[in-house]
Amino acid sequence: MANLNDEQQKHQADDTAVSEEIVTPTKIAWRRLKKNKLAILGIIILILLAFGAVFAPYLTPYEWNETNVLNTNAEPDSEHILGTDSMGRDTLTRVLYGGRVSLTVGLVATGMIILIGTLAGGVAGYYGGTIDNIIMRIADVFISMPFLPLAITMVAIFGASIYNIMLVIGILGWPSLARLVRGEILSLKEQEFMEAARALGIKDRNQIFRHLLPNTMAPIIVNGTLAIASAILLEAMLSFLGMGVNPPTPTWGNMLNAAQSMYVLQHRWWLWVPPGIAIFVAVMSLNLVGDALRDALDPRLKE
Repeated sequence: MANLNDEQQKHQADDTAVSEEIVTPTKIAWRRLKKNKLAILGIIILILLAFGAVFAPYLTPYEWNETNVLNTNAEPDSEHILGTDSMGRDTLTRVLYGGRVSLTVGLVATGMIILIGTLAGGVAGYYGGTIDNIIMRIADVFISMPFLPLAITMVAIFGASIYNIMLVIGILGWPSLARLVRGEILSLKEQEFMEAARALGIKDRNQIFRHLLPNTMAPIIVNGTLAIASAILLEAMLSFLGMGVNPPTPTWGNMLNAAQSMYVLQHRWWLWVPPGIAIFVAVMSLNLVGDALRDALDPRLKE
């Protein structure tokens, strides 16, 4: 009888251990994110766009620069679902391949923004004083300048190419993230765990990269998600103005160049509507995911 009671108590203890699930901040954020249907829809759309860009060669029988002078400006039909452009190139194919460039620009430029902004903000917030003043005044100079004229000037100096577009967006886009990270660091470095780190004699480098910056990842992730959307829009804007990626390489932005003609706007919608919709859908999805991540990662909100 005693053995039976002991066995029952053991099973009850095991059941209690299983029921007491350890809820980490990551699990809480994921649960919140799953409840946001618009965010899930945005994630699905982004996955589909990325899938179309990566597997474009398998989704269309045409090459991105394959011309057919006998079939120019053709309306959508069974052979060309989204018609052809002024050189007889398949519009759907160019939209798929254009997604490669536009999404790559967004990701790489945002990576540069996160790298520069996080390092600058982390150093400024941790050391303060003269270093903080120098970094923040540089950031203020960038913020005070009108972005588009400055970006056009830099692209004109460096030359219009995908690499220079990513470089320009990364160089001009870091100050806002740096200010955000700096504010988080100023708050975090006064916490008790940082006092303990200083008392233990941990090096400044380790305090910044192992203790402070990991605790600023939530706002960095949210800012980075929204920065991808901004970078895609900026690439489209510069390419539309002829200062971005040079044709014949397709991007969603330079495909919109066809929309500069009133005749095309009125009678050849298939040349500009598909890339315009692709930009709209990608940016809207990223904004939905960014807003949802901001709410999911906010520790002040209840689950």
